[in-house]
Amino acid sequence: MNGDHRATRATWGFPGIAARAAQTDATGRIPSSNWKDIVDSGYLRLFHEPGIGGSGADGPTQAAAMEGLARACPGTFWAATVSALLCAKLISTYGDAREHERLLRPLLSGELLAAFAVVEKSAGSDASTFRTTVRRAGPPGSGYVISGEKARITNAPVADIAVTLARLEKAPGDEGPDWCLAFVDLRQPGVHRYDIPHMGLRAMPWGGVVFQDTHIAEADVVPVPFEELAEGMAWGWLLISFAAVAIAESALSASARHAGERVSFGRPLAHMEGVQAQLAESRAQIDAARLLALRATCERAEGRSARDLIAMVKIYAAEMAVEVTARAVQIHGAFGVTTGHEIERLYRDAQMNVIGGFASNRLREQVAEGMGVGPAVYHEFDWLTATGLGVAPAGVQGLPHPAGNTA
Repeated sequence: MNGDHRATRATWGFPGIAARAAQTDATGRIPSSNWKDIVDSGYLRLFHEPGIGGSGADGPTQAAAMEGLARACPGTFWAATVSALLCAKLISTYGDAREHERLLRPLLSGELLAAFAVVEKSAGSDASTFRTTVRRAGPPGSGYVISGEKARITNAPVADIAVTLARLEKAPGDEGPDWCLAFVDLRQPGVHRYDIPHMGLRAMPWGGVVFQDTHIAEADVVPVPFEELAEGMAWGWLLISFAAVAIAESALSASARHAGERVSFGRPLAHMEGVQAQLAESRAQIDAARLLALRATCERAEGRSARDLIAMVKIYAAEMAVEVTARAVQIHGAFGVTTGHEIERLYRDAQMNVIGGFASNRLREQVAEGMGVGPAVYHEFDWLTATGLGVAPAGVQGLPHPAGNTA
């Protein structure tokens, strides 16, 4: 199976996008030629059924395509896959198949680009702090308006549609969900957007969007119980895992090549035991992450949740890529920290996957909860009183003395 999978990956090489990756990173813009290559390849259609314009690809094909595009340019991969996979899956899963075909088909053909507007300035993944609100514009049938600001959002500066997580203002007595997904047209009055400079994945459009009583069609506000949203957002964790695997694979390939060519102290770096150990460790970690990601993709493609598995893959793969690119810097020496060098770019890109989607520490809590240890809920506690450490020794002022005085 391993050999077959490697052969399949080779068919999704995106050589034109790979050749432009350094320039794409330097300019911070995805060229139109990248988008043409993606559309022409059929990549955007892979993750969906033919009924809505997809091609219904199986798990191994989806996995191979994701890694292939991420190998070519991680920033381009993020922009395209957040739109075609994460956002389109959220629309198809929670929306109405017939009503929202008008959004899905253009997303899968590349005519439209989507952003998943979830994070706000006040916090990252802590939804309890989110303040963006959707409310009715008037009587039923008149649509809704949305107000608030979303920040640090992939594709926000250039997207046509924002799949937006928001609080839902309800009428008295309404027992429905307190949250909704709003499919907001960003090409209308009441929308302000801005760029945010970022360290890695520079080609990926990244920024914020401000809604000021922005109109939303009646059918494009979908109430969703909050606890169900993690199921849909797991698609984002999966795509991040493949970005990490691809970045690590690119770093390892460059390291092996450099180690074979670079001669130091009378021998190639590849003949040094320390370098060999680093290359071998990276090889083992990357293949382990890839197999986990492939398994998760196959389960998802066959209709199973695999949410906990995807969370584990995201944790392991993202942190693995940081370790592998750090080793690559060591193997390349000063080259690895030189602006414009492939390893310098990959090292920056790897960091973004750790915090992207859902921070690894929060995902660890979710994995632990899935093991039955209970939710990570904070309760006030006092360890000092029971131990006596909250009582000052004799002669120390400021804390109660055991005898009841403060002398």
